[in-house]
Amino acid sequence: MAAFAWSPLRALMKDAGAEIVARDAVDKLMDFLETYAKNLTDCALDIAKHSGRKKVTANDMKIAIDLIRI
Repeated sequence: MAAFAWSPLRALMKDAGAEIVARDAVDKLMDFLETYAKNLTDCALDIAKHSGRKKVTANDMKIAIDLIRI
């Protein structure tokens, strides 16, 4: 099961200026976003654990995003 819905991603790509979007292009973006989200979550979880917490907070995600820049 995909973590992201296909239609909203396609709409996002069209909003960014892509007039015609191939299905495999949306699939490739979806794969990238899922991998990136998992990596960010792993990093944020490490930050939370380092702080002695089980709950991942918005601040943990912000730090993870700052650490994992593309």
